[in-house]
Amino acid sequence: MPLDSLLPSPAVVTPGEGALILSGSSTIASDSPAVAALLRELLAPATGLGLADTMSADPSMSADPSMSADPSMSADPSMSADGSMSSDATIVLSLDPDLGIGPEAYRLRATPAQVRIEAVSEQGLIWGVQTLRQLLPVEVFRPSRVAGVPWSVPAVTIEDEPRFAWRGTMLDVGRWYKPVAFLYRTVDLASMHKLNILHLHLTEDQGWRFEVKRYPKLTEVGAWRSESPLGHDRDNQTDGKRHGGFYTQEQLRDLVAYAAARGITIVPEIDMPGHMQAAIAAYPELGNHPDRRLEVATRWGIMKHVLNVEESTISFVTDVLDEILDVFPSEFIHIGGDECPKDEWKASERAQALMRERGLTDERELQSWFITQLDGYLTAKGRRLVGWDEILEGGLAPEATVMSWRGETGGIEAAKAGHDVVMAPNTYVYFDYYQSADKDTEPIAIGGYLPLSTVWEYEPVPDALMGDHAEHVLGPQCQLWTEYLPEGADIEYMAYPRSCALAEVAWGRPDESYDAFLDRLGRHLTRLDLIGVNYRKPH
Repeated sequence: MPLDSLLPSPAVVTPGEGALILSGSSTIASDSPAVAALLRELLAPATGLGLADTMSADPSMSADPSMSADPSMSADPSMSADGSMSSDATIVLSLDPDLGIGPEAYRLRATPAQVRIEAVSEQGLIWGVQTLRQLLPVEVFRPSRVAGVPWSVPAVTIEDEPRFAWRGTMLDVGRWYKPVAFLYRTVDLASMHKLNILHLHLTEDQGWRFEVKRYPKLTEVGAWRSESPLGHDRDNQTDGKRHGGFYTQEQLRDLVAYAAARGITIVPEIDMPGHMQAAIAAYPELGNHPDRRLEVATRWGIMKHVLNVEESTISFVTDVLDEILDVFPSEFIHIGGDECPKDEWKASERAQALMRERGLTDERELQSWFITQLDGYLTAKGRRLVGWDEILEGGLAPEATVMSWRGETGGIEAAKAGHDVVMAPNTYVYFDYYQSADKDTEPIAIGGYLPLSTVWEYEPVPDALMGDHAEHVLGPQCQLWTEYLPEGADIEYMAYPRSCALAEVAWGRPDESYDAFLDRLGRHLTRLDLIGVNYRKPH
């Protein structure tokens, strides 16, 4: 099973003869204690194996003479009961900057005597470890000890490298707060599928989830709403239940470290200048009517209340971003920029006066001015701004990266102008859309129809982009907006197996038919069964 169930599929797989059997005396030799610890953590619950350390991944440095990059120099193997070769061979995790492969690439060679994974970075080793995990019997994914399973690794040589540097999944925790444990589970599942970006949408009209020490009312007030829609928003029914919660900076620092150890960067999003009603409810002076007291939004959709464009509001925003940067070391910081109604600015004498002072001709340019202030701030801090494709309107900030969600048009425009883009079009990767055309048979969703086959067919580099322009496509990202996904099980149902298809697209889809993918996926889903993922069974 293992070689015909790897997902995402490696670039080159060459089967060998025989198998290695891991035993209680098997060891790890590693240039990376952190990746060795991850391997133990992934294998120990089901196998019970300790996989003790030896001194180094360099065989000449090992206290165990059986450790060698040359399998012929390993300890003499003996035949196991099933006829495969077994030994107390070492798993070798080797970092070598001179391999001449990409930063996330890895090479894995398994023989009956040894498994050796080589990479130029720890991230490459992590992906090799995730592949090794899939090479073992499927029972390795059980959360508790399994008896009577020979922990065999088939002999194989794998050469592998991702196609795209950005392989993302976005989780909206602004609409519905999710327990910290679910965020950790999301990280684990993403790493298992070699997705390397978790984009956390931390703020919304309906809730502010990031602790800002300088502005405590953002969570004291903004993290809580009095009720939520019941059924579709258009049904005009509410549940009458207070909802909320937020993440402390310490919780998020721990999550960031946990994710990094699994090859994942967390990109935070503070959405502005629209989608800020929760912040304005906490600090009315941020709005265009400071004397008006708003509540945290209790309905879905686009709210008309947006930030004002005073210099004092820019100072507030950069104060918030200062604390964001302190918690999240990611190169990219997402500032939203989407769905910002201009009605309040049009009606505000003060906003109109500021437009004239700044030499701006319309409200679209006023939003561009706002985004440009943040772009300059983040650039000066050594970070990069990324925003939804509305940031193109009124003029794109000089260093901005565009996340194209309204189809691919915004991404194409930005790439042709020399800006990096992340492709996140609703037509291919909005996982809050229905998975069946027969919507009556599916759980309630926001709308749309996005079957598994459409995700699998997606090509993130549009035909309109060629040459240098095509190189500006960093990669694809799926979106999990949670208006209608209040529970973790709801999110997993919408995310999987569509995230499996996205992983194939982002890593590099093999030259195979969709039916062949479904066959391989069917075997892979057994792993998700053992983890307890509430995925939708493909039909």
